[in-house]
Amino acid sequence: MSTSKRILVPLAAGFEEIEAVAIVDVLRRAGLEVVLAGLQPGLVRGAHGIDMATDAQLSDLNALDFDAIVLPGGMPGTTHLMQDERVLSAVRALHAEGRVTAAVCAAPMVLAKAGVIAGIPVTSHPSVRDQLGAALVRDQPRVVRSGKVFTSQGPGTAIEFALELVAEFVGRAQADQLRRAMLVLAG
Repeated sequence: MSTSKRILVPLAAGFEEIEAVAIVDVLRRAGLEVVLAGLQPGLVRGAHGIDMATDAQLSDLNALDFDAIVLPGGMPGTTHLMQDERVLSAVRALHAEGRVTAAVCAAPMVLAKAGVIAGIPVTSHPSVRDQLGAALVRDQPRVVRSGKVFTSQGPGTAIEFALELVAEFVGRAQADQLRRAMLVLAG
């Protein structure tokens, strides 16, 4: 199956490995084109010492060539994403175009800093819920969709989060088929 949908996943040093891999894996299983973009050239080391190769450098890409930006969390990866104006600009540009902006774990803080979640329901890792500005922070469900903004809570919710993105881009039936094939419990 192929689709023209393109998903940008920026990767910063200190990212949460489970979240990054789950997002990329599930979206690619659904036939979506996922571009893993490093903030700097070379391998990117995760929060738990796992190095990942990227497909491109963020500076070589135009955010508006993508249908979504999906941010894995982790620390200090989230801090690095929040400090990178290219990431914040990409979030703002895609949000302004009505495209998907998504973040898991601590990464909804990036959406808050970019100014795209004020007044809407979101969720995040419990440790950062007090750092989401004027967002309407929820502790349930584990994945919250507010229009084109998707948020989730952490490594244990990463597959559910990715499956919700699959439902958005290729339909609920495809997401349910992937859920069954991967033996993911229904929410």
